[in-house]
Amino acid sequence: MPTTSHHNGFVYLIGAGPGDPGLITVRGRECIGQAEVILYDYLANEELLRHARQDAELIYAGKVGGAHNREQSQINELLVQKALEGKVVARLKGGDPFVFGRGGEECEALVAHRIPFEIIPGVTAGIGAASYAGIPLTHRDFTTSVAFVTGHEGRDKDVSTIDWERLSLGSGTIVFYMGIKNLPQITASLMDHGRAPETPVALIRWGTRPDQEVLIGTLADIAGKARKTGFKAPAITVVGEVVTLREKLRWFDNRPLFGRTVLVTRAADQAGEFSRLLEARGARVLECPTIRIAPPESFTGLDDAIARLADFHWLVFTSGNAVTAFFDRLQGLGFDSRAIGPCKVCAVGPKTAEQLQAHGVRADLIPEDYKGEGVVAAFADRDIRGLQILFPKGDRARDVIPAGLRQQGAKVATPVAYRNLAPDSVPLPVLTALEERRVDCVTFTASSTASNLADLLGENRFLKLLGGITVASIGPITSRTCRELGLEVDIEPGEYTLAALTSEIVDYYTSRI
Repeated sequence: MPTTSHHNGFVYLIGAGPGDPGLITVRGRECIGQAEVILYDYLANEELLRHARQDAELIYAGKVGGAHNREQSQINELLVQKALEGKVVARLKGGDPFVFGRGGEECEALVAHRIPFEIIPGVTAGIGAASYAGIPLTHRDFTTSVAFVTGHEGRDKDVSTIDWERLSLGSGTIVFYMGIKNLPQITASLMDHGRAPETPVALIRWGTRPDQEVLIGTLADIAGKARKTGFKAPAITVVGEVVTLREKLRWFDNRPLFGRTVLVTRAADQAGEFSRLLEARGARVLECPTIRIAPPESFTGLDDAIARLADFHWLVFTSGNAVTAFFDRLQGLGFDSRAIGPCKVCAVGPKTAEQLQAHGVRADLIPEDYKGEGVVAAFADRDIRGLQILFPKGDRARDVIPAGLRQQGAKVATPVAYRNLAPDSVPLPVLTALEERRVDCVTFTASSTASNLADLLGENRFLKLLGGITVASIGPITSRTCRELGLEVDIEPGEYTLAALTSEIVDYYTSRI
C-alpha cells in the first residue's frame, strides 16, 4: 500500500463509474480514502468525495461541453507536480480511465517523470447507462457484437478516423460517447453507409443517476427529436435492435421514488440502513451526518451504575446508541452481558431490541408506542413501586421516562452513557444540492437530527435552504421539534420505524402522480 514515503509520491487513476456512486469499486473507494490530493472530473459524482480524508485537498478539473476548467496538459502537469511533492494523489474520472477517459495520456506523463501509479477500472458509461435504461448491449436473439465509438473526435483531426462502412454493417450494437452535438452527422453517416433508417436508437442522459433521461427514436428521426426536446449532453447514444427491449426490461426509472432526491440526516455510521431502503425504491440519497456520538464527559455515573447492576430490577434502552454505549463500557470494565443477571430489559422499539439481541440479550418489554411516552405507558400495567430502574441515556434525552416512572413509584438512575454532538460542518455535496434546489425531501429520525442541522446551517439559512422541501419526520416528538424550528411537517408514519417512514414517503409521492 503506497504512502507519502514514496520519493515521487503515488497516483491512483480511479474510474468513478457512470454516475451512481454505488457503482464505485471497493478498491476505488479505498484509494479515495487514502489520497491526500483528489483531482476530480465533471462526470465523477461529487458524493464520492465523502469517502475522502477530511484533510484531503480537493481540486476540480472538469470539462463541460467543450468548456475546460483545465486543459488536459494542465491536468497532466498538476498530477506530476503533486506527486513530485511526495503526495498520494487520486485522479477521479467518470466512467473508466482507459475508455475515452484520456487516462492513457495522464499515465504517459507520469511515466515520463518516473512516478508510480495504479489504474483502478470503473464501470464505463456505455455499459452502465445502457443497463440502467434496460437495454442489453448484446442478446442472443439480436446481436453478439458491440462497438464503442467516440462521437467527438479530437479537435486536431481534419479527417475522421472512423471506418463508417465497417461500423455501420459490421457491428450489431453501436454505443457512441459524447455524441449529442454531432448526432445529425453520426446518424447520417450510419445511414449513408448502409444502416437502415428504421434502426432503433436510444439517447441516455445522466445514465445511472436519479435524473436519468432516455429518448427513443430511429436513425431517421432521433436527431430531430433531440433538437425538439432540447436533449443535451452528457449522454450516450445506443444504436441497434436491442433498444426495442427497453420497455420490457425497464427497471430503474420506473420505481416509485425515481427522480426524487432524499436527504437523510442521521449519525454517519447509522444512515446506511435507511439509505438502502430509500434507494431500493429508486430515490437518490444524500447522507448528511448531523449527529456525532461521543463518550460522556465523565464515566463516573455509568461506572457506578454498572458496579451495582445486581441492585436493578429493570434496564431501559431507548436507542441503539444507548445499547452500544452501555455494552461498550460494560466490556471495557471487564464484564459481559452475564453481568445483567436477572435484571429485566425494556427496549423502546424493535430496532433497539435487535441491537440488544446482538449482545445476547432478549428484550422483556417492547411498548406498542415506540417512544418515551409509550415506555411509561407500558410500565403503567405493572407494579413497579419501589423497583430500581437503570436508564442509560444520551446527554440530550428528554425527561419523560424518568419522570413518568418515578410517578409510578420507581427509583430511576439516569447516568449519561453518551453525548449527542453535531459534526463540524455540512458536507459540500449536500450543501451544493440544497443551494441548487436539487433536494425533494429531507428526513429527520430524531429531534437532534433537526436541531443539529439548524445549528450547523444557522437559523436563517436553515429555513431558507429547507423552505419548499418536503419534510418527513419519524414521529410526533421529532415533528414537534421540526415545527419549533419553523418547518412544516408533511410526512409522519403511524409506526415510528425506518421501514414505516420509507413506506410513508413512497405513498406521499405516488399519491401525487
